Amino acid sequence: MKIVLLGYMASGKSSIGKRLSEVLDLNFIDLDTYIESCDKMSIKDIFKNKGEIYFRRQESIYLQEVLAQATDCVLSLGGGTPCYGNNTQLLNSTGYHTVYLRAGIATLVDRLTKEKQLRPLVAQLSSDQLTEYVAKHLFERAAFYEQAKQIISIDNKSVEEICKEIKLAL
Repeated sequence: MKIVLLGYMASGKSSIGKRLSEVLDLNFIDLDTYIESCDKMSIKDIFKNKGEIYFRRQESIYLQEVLAQATDCVLSLGGGTPCYGNNTQLLNSTGYHTVYLRAGIATLVDRLTKEKQLRPLVAQLSSDQLTEYVAKHLFERAAFYEQAKQIISIDNKSVEEICKEIKLAL
C-alpha cells in the first residue's frame, strides 16, 4: 500500500506523513528530502543555482523512481509536484491512495509566515504579497489537488485527527 500526501506548501504533508507512517507501520518518504539526497543539494540551493525548471524536471524523475519502488510507504510530495509534467496522471494511474491535505488561505499564510526563510518560493515576499501569492496558487492548483482520492480539510485539526481520517478511508 502506498499513500501519497499532496497539498500546498505548509499544509503539513511532512509532519502528517511521518506520523501516519508510524501509525500504519510503513516507511516514510519525503520527496523533497529524496531529491536533496539524490542531487546532494538543498531544495533552496537547487532553485538558486539551477532554477525551477531544472527542479521540476528532476522532481518528476524522482517521483517516478519512488513510485516504481516495490515497498509500501507514505509519500509526501512537494506542493507543486502534482501540477507539473504528467505527475497527476502518473499518480492517478498507479492506484495509490492519494490524499489532498486542504488548508485555508489564512492557515497557510500563518504557517508560511513563521517559516518563510525555509521556503525559497516565498522567502522574499511581504505579508500582503504572501497572502496574494498563496491565494493565486491555490486557485491555479486546485484542479490538480482535487483529483486526489481523498480530500481532508486540515484547518484546526491535530495531526492525530488527520491521521485517523486518512486511516478510516483506507
